[in-house]
Amino acid sequence: MTTRREPTARQMRLAVELRRLREAAGLSARQAAALLGVSNVQISQIESGATGVSEERLRRLASHYACTDGEFVDALVAMAVERTRGWWEEYRGLLPTSFLDLSELDHHARFRDEVAVLYVPGLLQTEDYARAVFSSRLPELTPKELELRVRHRLARQEITIPYTVVVHESALRIRVSDRSASRTQLSRLVEASEADHLTLRVIPFDLDGFSRAGSSMTYVGGAVPKLDTVVRDAPHGTVFIDSESQLGAFRALFRSVEAASLEPDRSRDLIHRLAKEL
Repeated sequence: MTTRREPTARQMRLAVELRRLREAAGLSARQAAALLGVSNVQISQIESGATGVSEERLRRLASHYACTDGEFVDALVAMAVERTRGWWEEYRGLLPTSFLDLSELDHHARFRDEVAVLYVPGLLQTEDYARAVFSSRLPELTPKELELRVRHRLARQEITIPYTVVVHESALRIRVSDRSASRTQLSRLVEASEADHLTLRVIPFDLDGFSRAGSSMTYVGGAVPKLDTVVRDAPHGTVFIDSESQLGAFRALFRSVEAASLEPDRSRDLIHRLAKEL
C-alpha cells in the first residue's frame, strides 16, 4: 500500500483509534502484527497514518483486540475505505492543511455545537467580516492568500447539519471592521437564526456569575460518540482534541454554557437591539 506523505486529520484519527484499541487489549505492536500475519513495521505504519488499512484487516484487528462495539467498528471501516475527494481538495497546496482538515470534518459531521467569545463563528460570518478577521493576521497575508482564506471560509458555510451556536455579547459588539460591516453581520445572524437546522443563543453581559466559557470551542459530532472531535484555536494553529475524557469534559462544558444562555427568541431580540444601536 502506498505510503502517504501527509495524512489528513481524519486518516490520523483512524490510526489513533486503532492504536488505542490495541493498547486497551494489552498487546504490543509486535504481538498485533503476529496475529495479523504481517510485520510490526506494517502495524506501526497503520498506527501512524502513513498507510491505510483494508476493511478485512481492520475487522480482523478489531476481533483480535476483543472490540465488541459493532457500531464503532463499522464507523472505523467507513473511515478506512472511503475515497472522498471533496470540494476542499482544490485548496490543497494553497492553504495550510488545517483548513482542509476542518472542511473534511464538516463534511462528515453529524452535528456541530459551538461557543464563540470574541468573534462571530466562521460559518456565520459575512464576506466583509471574514476579510476583516483575516486581514488582522500577523504576519500580514498577501492579497492572494487573503482571498483564498475568505473564499474557503464562505464555501464551508454550506452545511445543513444540526448546528447550535452560543455567542457571547462581546463577539456581537466587537467591530472587526466599521459600523456598516458590523450592522450587516448582525443582520446576517438574525437571518441565519431562522434556518431550521440552526439554533442561535446569546450570553449577555449582564449575566451574573458566568465564568464557564473562557475561550471559544467547537464540538463536532462523529458517526458515533467515540469519534466526536473538539476543535480549538491555539497560538500555533488549530488543535483537534479527541481523547474520551476530554470529550466528556467539553461536552459537559457546552451543555453548561448553553443552559446559561438566552433562549433563541430573546437572543434574536438582543441582536436586533445591538444592530439598532450602531
